[in-house]
Amino acid sequence: MIYLHQIDPIIFSLGPVKLHWYGLMYLLAFLVAWWLGRARAAQGRLPGVDANAFSDLMFYGMLGVVLGGRIGYVLFYGFDGFLQNPLSIFKVWEGGMSFHGGLLGVMAAALWWSRKHRLHYFDTMDFVAPLAPAGLGFGRIGNFIGAELWGKYTQAGWGVIFPTDPRLHDFTPAQLQAEYAAGALDQFARHPSQLYQALLEGLVMFVVLWTVSRKPRPRYTISGLFALMYGVFRFIVEFVRVPDEGVYVAWGWLTKGQILSVPLILLGLYLLWLSRRSPTLQPVVSAAPAGKEQQA
Repeated sequence: MIYLHQIDPIIFSLGPVKLHWYGLMYLLAFLVAWWLGRARAAQGRLPGVDANAFSDLMFYGMLGVVLGGRIGYVLFYGFDGFLQNPLSIFKVWEGGMSFHGGLLGVMAAALWWSRKHRLHYFDTMDFVAPLAPAGLGFGRIGNFIGAELWGKYTQAGWGVIFPTDPRLHDFTPAQLQAEYAAGALDQFARHPSQLYQALLEGLVMFVVLWTVSRKPRPRYTISGLFALMYGVFRFIVEFVRVPDEGVYVAWGWLTKGQILSVPLILLGLYLLWLSRRSPTLQPVVSAAPAGKEQQA
């Protein structure tokens, strides 16, 4: 089945103010992460951390995602555009976020927060890791709605036709609809790689990490699984995704996304190796004083 993408990336406009689906996806990602994190904190998954401390962690993590993701995108994929228009770095609502940059931002925020609260860094990272897939999933859905980061042509009688395809640039919406109805655009059907990533990086990773994290497990396990799964999933999907900047780095198939994923795969394997000799963490729920919120 071939689907013609016709979703307006803007939900509504009010004068100069525009609400983009991409921005809404980020809001949903943070709300879901906050809700899940509150539940994990109440279960004692990060001993000694109450609701206020968790709110601080979420705030710093949010800054890390936005600043790291945007700066990473500029450094890895859009440096020339940044030099031409430095203010473009603030246009997060238009897309253009790097997962690897966002991850580094979250890691830096978690390190600062962990030192402030005198917690082991990877206890914090193991706590945060199950919260991230929801954001990854929503972000990829935002990419799909925005008709960006699409895949290669399927040439298989199925896929999605994206109006943002450069080869369809001269078509008006009415022309696109007419040509699509006549079956004349089937050759432009692409892999919806954004949805592949939403499924793997969002749903599959969440189910695995959430399930494993609900049981006592050694330190480093959740962080290791997160890094390993994301690296493997991203590496695989890159084979059907148009490479960033449309350029292969080597051998006619290796992409920059795959290169950036290799360190994550190695890190994941190393953390899982460390977990074999690490202490097994047990949930610790503290009794809250009367009239005060329970601490975990």
